[in-house]
Formats: sequence, structure tokens, C-alpha cells
Amino acid sequence: MVGNKIIGIILLILGLLVIFWGLYSSYNIFKGNQALPQVFRSEEIDFGLDGAESETGAPDIQKQMEETVSSQLAKIFPPGTFLKLMNLVSWSIFAWILILGGGKIAGLGIKLMSNA
Repeated sequence: MVGNKIIGIILLILGLLVIFWGLYSSYNIFKGNQALPQVFRSEEIDFGLDGAESETGAPDIQKQMEETVSSQLAKIFPPGTFLKLMNLVSWSIFAWILILGGGKIAGLGIKLMSNA
């Protein structure tokens, strides 16, 4: 009985530590005191399409359209915005997993303490 109560207290403290660590890390990330974990990274790929021309010698229309669209999108969304958003979403999901897991651990500790 005393062993269950001690294990329950340890699990309760462990669960609360997991919850508070996740919340504290999230607070530091949102305040900018801690760097956001980089789950998604960007690598620039060069497909060698610079100066691509069609058989008639004129600049490729599709390449011009791609450049126009990409320049307009760069004005709306600065480079790296989508990756930052995806990294923030992935951290938020991980923080929720930590909070829910910590809650389950603490709940198990409370059950062990009440049954002792």
C-alpha cells in the first residue's frame, strides 16, 4: 500500500513536470527566446532551366509564367513562411501530445494514490 502511494506521487510529479516543461518550452518559442525546432527544411533545387528557349528561339512562355507567378507569390508570402508555419504546427501538435501524455501519467499517479 505504501509502495503504491510512493509510486503514485512519483507519477503525479512526473506527469506535472512533463506538462509544465511542454508549456514552458512553448512559451519560450512563442516569445522568441528559444528557436523553433526544424522539422521541415528547405533545400534550393536548380533544375537548370535558366535561359530555356523553345525551338523557335523565343523565351519559353511557361518559364515566364512560372517566374511571374513565383515573383507574385514571393510578394504575398515571404520565402520560408510556409516552412515556419509547418514547423510551428508540428511543434503545437507535439506540445499537445506532451500535455495529454503528462495528464495521463498524472492521472495514473492519482489513481494509485487513491487506491492505496
